Amino acid sequence: MICERGRVVAVEGDGLWVETVQQSSCASCSAQKGCGQGLMNSLHDGKRNQIKVSCRDDQHFNVGDEVDIAIPESALLGGAFLMYLLPLLTMLAGMGVFSRYFAADGMAALGAALGLAAGLVGVRAHSLFSSSVSRYTPTVLGLRGAGASTGAEQVVQVVEPPSPR
Repeated sequence: MICERGRVVAVEGDGLWVETVQQSSCASCSAQKGCGQGLMNSLHDGKRNQIKVSCRDDQHFNVGDEVDIAIPESALLGGAFLMYLLPLLTMLAGMGVFSRYFAADGMAALGAALGLAAGLVGVRAHSLFSSSVSRYTPTVLGLRGAGASTGAEQVVQVVEPPSPR
């Protein structure tokens, strides 16, 4: 499981909206000033993302609660392969088919564009299909609370995520 900490920004009947902050690792990078990413990250404290996560019916959360959320590694890796490879492969296939049947390079470029579009439609269709599959939905692992005197955070409640189907 890949885990991330977030803050509840909204509570709905079938889940929570959780805001996570993407932290930059620029401080530990050896490139430091030779990279434009560090300059861009210095302009703000991190990228904020809001995602909907599922939780069990017996779990109760309030807006502002700190929670741990998780998603299986296989779901993340499979999604990344699909997102990057499907459009690339359909673009190459479209270019190959059009260049085989048409002699002009412009037609090969058109085939590549049509193949890329078909791949992007395929990614979107998979996204719509998988949005209701529990395997691809992040789940709440636990609620976080403030530590007693140090201000450090500690896990207060941990629940088992639902098993993949």
